[in-house]
Amino acid sequence: MKRIFVLFFIIAILLSSCNMPASDTVDPQVATAAALTVEAVIGNSTPLASPTAGSQANTEATPTYSQPLASFEDVTNCRTGPGVNYERVTQILPADSVEIIGFYPPNYWIVSTDNGPCWVSGEFVTPSGSIAAVPTVTAPPTPQGSAPDNVSLQSWFVSCNYVTNEANVTIAWSDKDDESGYRVFRNNQLIAELPENSREFKETISLLSGQSVGYYVVAFNAVGSTSSKSISMSC
Repeated sequence: MKRIFVLFFIIAILLSSCNMPASDTVDPQVATAAALTVEAVIGNSTPLASPTAGSQANTEATPTYSQPLASFEDVTNCRTGPGVNYERVTQILPADSVEIIGFYPPNYWIVSTDNGPCWVSGEFVTPSGSIAAVPTVTAPPTPQGSAPDNVSLQSWFVSCNYVTNEANVTIAWSDKDDESGYRVFRNNQLIAELPENSREFKETISLLSGQSVGYYVVAFNAVGSTSSKSISMSC
């Protein structure tokens, strides 16, 4: 800004000298000094920055990373490998959100839980975050051994309440020695997964007079599973 004022001052001197009577002439030394000063001011001036330079730099996209997470709509089993033949490590509740640490094609996620890393099927997972950065992993070895023996049902009965249209169902079976747990199916739908050494299942369901309901029980371990016979009960 100071240089601009100096420039204006020098120009004013030159203009004033031009307005002097014709008989007076401008001292050549003064004119030369003024010209040199103008040249120096112009030569030392710093060009103004482009008004768009900063805005272009600020608009460049900056890569961001967010933690890959998995959330669930239902209670989901998390296992030691990709499939029901692997042992269950834990169950993840719908309110939980866990870190994704790996991916196994075509559709399994490896997540980190309080009980250690485990595998969940992608059909039950809602992933979020920078999932493209998740590494692809290989599956653990297929468990060796044999599946449990067939489940032998010991007893089953239903107690019907015709006032409330409810039925109390009880199913009992003999325990196996080599199972990791049991799954109970009602009308071909999985309704419960029980730990090893379980021997009984109970529940209360809505059941109208004349309606029937079917059950069977599956024993499983890391190698495979076997099923009981199907039973039907009615009110």
